[in-house]
Amino acid sequence: MLLIKLCLKTTKLRGNSITMTSSIKATSPIVSLHNTSKHYQQVEALKNINLQLAAGEVLGLFGHNGAGKTTMMKLILGVIKASHGDVKIFGVDPLSKKAWHSRRNIGYLPENVSFYDHLTGLEVLTYFSRLKSVNKKQVIALLEQVGLTVAMNRKVKTYSKGMRQRLGLAQAFLGEPKLLLLDEPTVGLDPIATKEFYQTVDNLKSNGASIILCSHILPGVEQHIDRAIILSGGESRAMGTLIQLREQACLPVTIHTKGLNGILRDDPALNELRVNDNQLLVPENDKLAVIRKLLSYDHISDLHIEPVNLDQLYQYYLNDDCALKDKASNIPNVSNQSEALDRSEAVSS
Repeated sequence: MLLIKLCLKTTKLRGNSITMTSSIKATSPIVSLHNTSKHYQQVEALKNINLQLAAGEVLGLFGHNGAGKTTMMKLILGVIKASHGDVKIFGVDPLSKKAWHSRRNIGYLPENVSFYDHLTGLEVLTYFSRLKSVNKKQVIALLEQVGLTVAMNRKVKTYSKGMRQRLGLAQAFLGEPKLLLLDEPTVGLDPIATKEFYQTVDNLKSNGASIILCSHILPGVEQHIDRAIILSGGESRAMGTLIQLREQACLPVTIHTKGLNGILRDDPALNELRVNDNQLLVPENDKLAVIRKLLSYDHISDLHIEPVNLDQLYQYYLNDDCALKDKASNIPNVSNQSEALDRSEAVSS
Protein backbone atom coordinates (compact mmCIF):
# COMPACT_ATOMS: atom_id res chain seq x y z
CA MET A 1 0.00 0.00 0.00
CA LEU A 2 2.84 2.34 0.87
CA LEU A 3 4.51 1.53 -2.45
CA ILE A 4 1.32 2.40 -4.35
CA LYS A 5 1.01 5.75 -2.54
CA LEU A 6 4.66 6.49 -3.22
CA CYS A 7 4.20 5.76 -6.93
CA LEU A 8 1.12 8.01 -7.11
CA LYS A 9 2.97 10.80 -5.34
CA THR A 10 5.94 10.43 -7.67
CA THR A 11 3.60 10.55 -10.67
CA LYS A 12 2.13 13.86 -9.49
CA LEU A 13 5.54 15.36 -8.77
CA ARG A 14 6.91 14.31 -12.15
CA GLY A 15 3.97 15.38 -14.27
CA ASN A 16 6.24 17.32 -16.62
CA SER A 17 8.47 14.29 -17.16
CA ILE A 18 5.48 12.11 -18.05
CA THR A 19 4.30 14.72 -20.55
CA MET A 20 7.73 14.78 -22.14
CA THR A 21 7.78 10.98 -22.45
CA SER A 22 4.34 10.98 -24.07
CA SER A 23 5.38 13.64 -26.56
CA ILE A 24 8.45 11.64 -27.51
CA LYS A 25 6.29 8.60 -28.22
CA ALA A 26 3.84 10.72 -30.17
CA THR A 27 6.58 11.99 -32.45
CA SER A 28 8.01 8.53 -33.21
CA PRO A 29 7.09 7.27 -36.70
CA ILE A 30 3.97 5.16 -37.10
CA VAL A 31 5.51 3.34 -40.07
CA SER A 32 9.24 2.87 -40.57
CA LEU A 33 10.88 1.04 -43.48
CA HIS A 34 14.68 0.91 -43.51
CA ASN A 35 16.46 -0.49 -46.59
CA THR A 36 13.46 -2.77 -47.04
CA SER A 37 13.42 -5.23 -49.94
CA LYS A 38 11.20 -8.12 -50.97
CA HIS A 39 12.17 -10.83 -53.46
CA TYR A 40 10.01 -13.55 -54.97
CA GLN A 41 12.51 -16.04 -56.41
CA GLN A 42 13.94 -14.10 -59.36
CA VAL A 43 11.55 -11.14 -59.06
CA GLU A 44 12.56 -8.07 -57.02
CA ALA A 45 9.18 -6.72 -55.98
CA LEU A 46 10.63 -4.03 -53.72
CA LYS A 47 14.18 -2.67 -53.54
CA ASN A 48 15.79 -0.77 -50.65
CA ILE A 49 12.80 1.34 -49.63
CA ASN A 50 13.34 3.91 -46.88
CA LEU A 51 10.22 5.52 -45.50
CA GLN A 52 8.96 7.05 -42.28
CA LEU A 53 5.31 7.97 -41.81
CA ALA A 54 4.48 10.37 -38.97
CA ALA A 55 1.30 10.53 -36.91
CA GLY A 56 -1.41 12.52 -38.68
CA GLU A 57 0.36 12.33 -42.06
CA VAL A 58 -1.24 11.29 -45.35
CA LEU A 59 1.11 9.65 -47.85
CA GLY A 60 0.14 9.15 -51.49
CA LEU A 61 1.54 5.88 -52.86
CA PHE A 62 1.72 5.94 -56.65
CA GLY A 63 3.03 3.70 -59.40
CA HIS A 64 1.98 1.57 -62.35
CA ASN A 65 0.64 -1.97 -61.96
CA GLY A 66 3.44 -4.17 -60.64
CA ALA A 67 5.43 -1.24 -59.25
CA GLY A 68 5.48 -2.71 -55.73
CA LYS A 69 2.63 -0.80 -54.06
CA THR A 70 0.68 -3.85 -52.88
CA THR A 71 3.90 -5.54 -51.72
CA MET A 72 4.70 -2.51 -49.58
CA MET A 73 1.24 -2.61 -48.01
CA LYS A 74 1.53 -6.34 -47.28
CA LEU A 75 4.87 -5.77 -45.55
CA ILE A 76 3.33 -3.06 -43.39
CA LEU A 77 0.35 -5.28 -42.55
CA GLY A 78 2.64 -8.17 -41.60
CA VAL A 79 1.14 -10.46 -44.25
CA ILE A 80 4.56 -11.14 -45.76
CA LYS A 81 8.12 -10.92 -44.45
CA ALA A 82 10.78 -8.62 -45.87
CA SER A 83 13.69 -10.33 -47.61
CA HIS A 84 16.08 -7.63 -46.37
CA GLY A 85 15.87 -4.58 -44.13
CA ASP A 86 13.60 -3.60 -41.27
CA VAL A 87 9.87 -2.93 -41.02
CA LYS A 88 8.45 -1.32 -37.88
CA ILE A 89 4.80 -0.45 -37.29
CA PHE A 90 4.01 1.45 -34.09
CA GLY A 91 7.62 0.74 -33.17
CA VAL A 92 7.45 -3.08 -33.45
CA ASP A 93 7.95 -5.69 -36.14
CA PRO A 94 4.49 -6.40 -37.64
CA LEU A 95 5.29 -10.14 -37.67
CA SER A 96 6.19 -10.30 -33.97
CA LYS A 97 3.84 -11.39 -31.19
CA LYS A 98 3.90 -7.86 -29.78
CA ALA A 99 2.22 -6.61 -32.97
CA TRP A 100 -1.06 -8.41 -32.24
CA HIS A 101 -2.16 -5.71 -29.81
CA SER A 102 -1.54 -2.89 -32.30
CA ARG A 103 -3.42 -4.52 -35.18
CA ARG A 104 -6.70 -3.20 -33.81
CA ASN A 105 -5.34 0.24 -34.65
CA ILE A 106 -4.91 -0.63 -38.34
CA GLY A 107 -7.57 -0.32 -41.03
CA TYR A 108 -7.11 -1.81 -44.50
CA LEU A 109 -9.04 -1.59 -47.75
CA PRO A 110 -7.73 -3.92 -50.49
CA GLU A 111 -7.93 -3.01 -54.15
CA ASN A 112 -10.45 -5.75 -54.90
CA VAL A 113 -13.10 -5.82 -52.17
CA SER A 114 -14.73 -9.21 -51.56
CA PHE A 115 -17.31 -10.17 -48.93
CA TYR A 116 -19.59 -13.10 -48.18
CA ASP A 117 -22.38 -12.71 -50.75
CA HIS A 118 -25.07 -14.38 -48.63
CA LEU A 119 -24.57 -12.09 -45.63
CA THR A 120 -26.23 -8.69 -45.35
CA GLY A 121 -24.18 -5.52 -45.19
CA LEU A 122 -25.02 -5.22 -41.50
CA GLU A 123 -23.93 -8.82 -40.83
CA VAL A 124 -20.64 -8.34 -42.69
CA LEU A 125 -19.74 -5.21 -40.76
CA THR A 126 -20.86 -6.74 -37.46
CA TYR A 127 -18.59 -9.73 -38.12
CA PHE A 128 -15.57 -7.46 -38.67
CA SER A 129 -16.50 -5.34 -35.65
CA ARG A 130 -16.33 -8.43 -33.43
CA LEU A 131 -12.86 -9.23 -34.77
CA LYS A 132 -11.72 -5.74 -33.75
CA SER A 133 -13.82 -5.61 -30.54
CA VAL A 134 -15.74 -2.58 -31.78
CA ASN A 135 -19.12 -1.58 -30.33
CA LYS A 136 -22.08 -2.33 -32.60
CA LYS A 137 -23.20 1.30 -32.31
CA GLN A 138 -20.22 2.25 -34.47
CA VAL A 139 -21.35 -0.29 -37.08
CA ILE A 140 -24.67 1.48 -37.53
CA ALA A 141 -22.97 4.88 -37.56
CA LEU A 142 -20.49 3.81 -40.24
CA LEU A 143 -23.21 2.30 -42.43
CA GLU A 144 -24.98 5.64 -42.24
CA GLN A 145 -21.76 7.50 -42.95
CA VAL A 146 -21.11 5.56 -46.19
CA GLY A 147 -24.74 5.76 -47.28
CA LEU A 148 -25.75 2.11 -46.79
CA THR A 149 -28.40 2.47 -44.09
CA VAL A 150 -31.27 1.69 -46.47
CA ALA A 151 -29.47 -1.36 -47.91
CA MET A 152 -27.87 -2.69 -44.72
CA ASN A 153 -30.37 -5.59 -44.42
CA ARG A 154 -29.93 -6.64 -48.05
CA LYS A 155 -27.55 -9.45 -48.99
CA VAL A 156 -24.21 -8.31 -50.35
CA LYS A 157 -24.78 -10.27 -53.58
CA THR A 158 -27.42 -7.65 -54.49
CA TYR A 159 -24.95 -4.76 -54.00
CA SER A 160 -23.50 -2.82 -56.91
CA LYS A 161 -19.75 -2.34 -57.24
CA GLY A 162 -20.01 1.10 -55.67
CA MET A 163 -22.03 -0.22 -52.73
CA ARG A 164 -19.47 -2.98 -52.11
CA GLN A 165 -16.75 -0.33 -52.14
CA ARG A 166 -18.68 1.73 -49.58
CA LEU A 167 -19.00 -1.34 -47.37
CA GLY A 168 -15.26 -1.90 -47.72
CA LEU A 169 -14.59 1.65 -46.61
CA ALA A 170 -16.85 1.17 -43.59
CA GLN A 171 -14.93 -1.92 -42.45
CA ALA A 172 -11.61 -0.07 -42.93
CA PHE A 173 -12.85 2.76 -40.70
CA LEU A 174 -13.94 0.40 -37.88
CA GLY A 175 -12.40 1.17 -34.51
CA GLU A 176 -11.13 4.62 -35.53
CA PRO A 177 -7.75 3.22 -36.66
CA LYS A 178 -4.52 5.13 -36.13
CA LEU A 179 -3.09 3.71 -39.36
CA LEU A 180 -5.12 3.33 -42.55
CA LEU A 181 -3.96 1.56 -45.71
CA LEU A 182 -6.31 2.35 -48.59
CA ASP A 183 -5.72 0.70 -51.97
CA GLU A 184 -7.76 2.37 -54.76
CA PRO A 185 -10.46 3.50 -52.30
CA THR A 186 -12.52 5.58 -54.76
CA VAL A 187 -12.94 2.91 -57.46
CA GLY A 188 -16.64 2.53 -58.19
CA LEU A 189 -17.65 5.58 -56.15
CA ASP A 190 -19.73 8.35 -57.69
CA PRO A 191 -18.49 11.98 -57.40
CA ILE A 192 -20.56 12.70 -54.28
CA ALA A 193 -19.36 9.54 -52.51
CA THR A 194 -15.78 10.35 -53.53
CA LYS A 195 -16.05 13.82 -52.04
CA GLU A 196 -17.49 12.38 -48.81
CA PHE A 197 -14.67 9.83 -48.70
CA TYR A 198 -11.98 12.51 -48.86
CA GLN A 199 -13.81 14.50 -46.19
CA THR A 200 -13.57 11.42 -43.97
CA VAL A 201 -9.85 11.13 -44.76
CA ASP A 202 -9.34 14.77 -43.78
CA ASN A 203 -11.26 14.24 -40.52
CA LEU A 204 -9.25 11.13 -39.64
CA LYS A 205 -6.03 12.99 -40.34
CA SER A 206 -7.11 15.90 -38.12
CA ASN A 207 -7.71 13.36 -35.34
CA GLY A 208 -4.15 12.07 -35.64
CA ALA A 209 -4.58 9.08 -37.97
CA SER A 210 -1.78 8.23 -40.42
CA ILE A 211 -2.94 7.21 -43.89
CA ILE A 212 -1.29 5.57 -46.89
CA LEU A 213 -3.46 6.22 -49.90
CA CYS A 214 -2.90 4.42 -53.18
CA SER A 215 -4.81 5.66 -56.24
CA HIS A 216 -4.57 5.92 -60.01
CA ILE A 217 -6.99 8.87 -59.99
CA LEU A 218 -4.37 11.51 -59.26
CA PRO A 219 -6.34 14.79 -59.63
CA GLY A 220 -8.63 13.89 -56.72
CA VAL A 221 -5.77 12.89 -54.42
CA GLU A 222 -3.52 15.90 -54.80
CA GLN A 223 -5.09 18.26 -52.25
CA HIS A 224 -5.48 15.60 -49.55
CA ILE A 225 -1.92 14.25 -49.22
CA ASP A 226 1.07 15.65 -47.35
CA ARG A 227 3.73 13.71 -49.26
CA ALA A 228 3.95 11.38 -52.23
CA ILE A 229 6.15 8.42 -53.07
CA ILE A 230 6.37 7.23 -56.66
CA LEU A 231 7.41 3.62 -57.27
CA SER A 232 8.57 1.97 -60.47
CA GLY A 233 9.97 -1.52 -60.77
CA GLY A 234 10.02 -1.84 -56.99
CA GLU A 235 12.22 1.23 -56.55
CA SER A 236 11.43 4.66 -55.21
CA ARG A 237 11.71 7.17 -58.06
CA ALA A 238 10.75 10.19 -55.97
CA MET A 239 9.44 11.05 -52.51
CA GLY A 240 8.52 14.33 -50.86
CA THR A 241 5.92 17.06 -50.66
CA LEU A 242 4.45 18.34 -53.92
CA ILE A 243 6.51 21.51 -53.52
CA GLN A 244 9.70 19.44 -53.13
CA LEU A 245 8.83 17.26 -56.12
CA ARG A 246 8.18 20.34 -58.25
CA GLU A 247 11.51 21.87 -57.25
CA GLN A 248 13.38 18.65 -58.04
CA ALA A 249 11.67 18.21 -61.42
CA CYS A 250 12.20 21.84 -62.53
CA LEU A 251 9.19 21.59 -64.82
CA PRO A 252 7.73 24.82 -66.25
CA VAL A 253 4.56 26.45 -64.94
CA THR A 254 1.71 27.37 -67.27
CA ILE A 255 0.50 30.98 -67.43
CA HIS A 256 -2.85 31.75 -69.05
CA THR A 257 -3.57 35.31 -70.15
CA LYS A 258 -6.58 37.25 -71.41
CA GLY A 259 -6.87 40.43 -73.42
CA LEU A 260 -3.39 40.56 -74.99
CA ASN A 261 -4.65 39.81 -78.52
CA GLY A 262 -1.43 38.61 -80.18
CA ILE A 263 1.02 40.60 -78.07
CA LEU A 264 2.67 37.35 -76.90
CA ARG A 265 3.59 36.63 -80.51
CA ASP A 266 4.92 40.13 -81.13
CA ASP A 267 7.18 40.18 -78.04
CA PRO A 268 10.38 38.24 -78.95
CA ALA A 269 11.07 37.10 -75.38
CA LEU A 270 7.50 36.00 -74.66
CA ASN A 271 7.12 34.41 -78.08
CA GLU A 272 9.83 31.87 -77.20
CA LEU A 273 7.66 30.73 -74.28
CA ARG A 274 4.37 30.82 -76.13
CA VAL A 275 2.19 27.72 -76.46
CA ASN A 276 -0.64 29.65 -78.14
CA ASP A 277 -1.86 33.25 -78.28
CA ASN A 278 -3.03 33.16 -74.65
CA GLN A 279 -0.74 30.61 -72.98
CA LEU A 280 2.91 30.48 -71.92
CA LEU A 281 5.11 27.66 -70.62
CA VAL A 282 7.56 29.34 -68.23
CA PRO A 283 10.55 28.03 -66.24
CA GLU A 284 9.90 28.31 -62.50
CA ASN A 285 12.85 30.66 -61.97
CA ASP A 286 11.57 33.04 -64.67
CA LYS A 287 7.98 33.13 -63.40
CA LEU A 288 8.15 36.50 -61.63
CA ALA A 289 10.02 38.22 -64.46
CA VAL A 290 7.43 37.00 -66.97
CA ILE A 291 4.52 38.06 -64.74
CA ARG A 292 6.01 41.57 -64.37
CA LYS A 293 6.42 41.75 -68.12
CA LEU A 294 2.81 40.66 -68.74
CA LEU A 295 1.43 43.17 -66.22
CA SER A 296 3.24 45.98 -68.00
CA TYR A 297 0.76 45.65 -70.88
CA ASP A 298 -2.37 47.78 -70.45
CA HIS A 299 -4.53 45.38 -72.49
CA ILE A 300 -4.17 42.44 -70.11
CA SER A 301 -7.50 41.67 -68.41
CA ASP A 302 -6.70 38.46 -66.51
CA LEU A 303 -3.82 36.24 -65.50
CA HIS A 304 -3.91 32.64 -64.24
CA ILE A 305 -0.86 30.68 -63.05
CA GLU A 306 -1.11 26.90 -63.18
CA PRO A 307 1.64 25.04 -61.29
CA VAL A 308 2.75 21.56 -62.30
CA ASN A 309 0.14 19.12 -61.02
CA LEU A 310 0.55 15.66 -59.52
CA ASP A 311 -0.27 13.89 -62.76
CA GLN A 312 2.49 15.77 -64.62
CA LEU A 313 4.97 15.04 -61.82
CA TYR A 314 4.02 11.37 -61.88
CA GLN A 315 4.60 11.19 -65.64
CA TYR A 316 7.87 13.07 -65.35
CA TYR A 317 9.38 10.82 -62.70
CA LEU A 318 8.36 7.73 -64.66
CA ASN A 319 9.86 9.29 -67.83
CA ASP A 320 6.65 8.79 -69.77
CA ASP A 321 5.60 12.39 -70.46
CA CYS A 322 7.79 12.97 -73.51
CA ALA A 323 5.65 15.80 -74.81
CA LEU A 324 5.96 17.87 -71.65
CA LYS A 325 9.68 17.19 -71.36
CA ASP A 326 10.22 18.19 -75.01
CA LYS A 327 8.45 21.47 -74.40
CA ALA A 328 10.54 22.08 -71.31
CA SER A 329 13.78 21.25 -73.12
CA ASN A 330 12.96 23.75 -75.86
CA ILE A 331 12.76 26.60 -73.36
CA PRO A 332 15.90 28.75 -73.43
CA ASN A 333 18.40 28.79 -70.62
CA VAL A 334 16.98 30.49 -67.55
CA SER A 335 19.66 33.14 -67.31
CA ASN A 336 19.49 33.85 -71.05
CA GLN A 337 15.72 34.09 -70.85
CA SER A 338 15.89 36.63 -68.02
CA GLU A 339 18.34 38.69 -70.06
CA ALA A 340 16.02 38.49 -73.07
CA LEU A 341 13.11 39.74 -70.96
CA ASP A 342 15.20 42.62 -69.66
CA ARG A 343 16.17 43.57 -73.22
CA SER A 344 12.57 43.33 -74.32
CA GLU A 345 11.42 45.60 -71.50
CA ALA A 346 14.13 48.11 -72.44
CA VAL A 347 13.04 48.13 -76.10
CA SER A 348 9.33 48.47 -75.25
CA SER A 349 10.02 51.34 -72.88
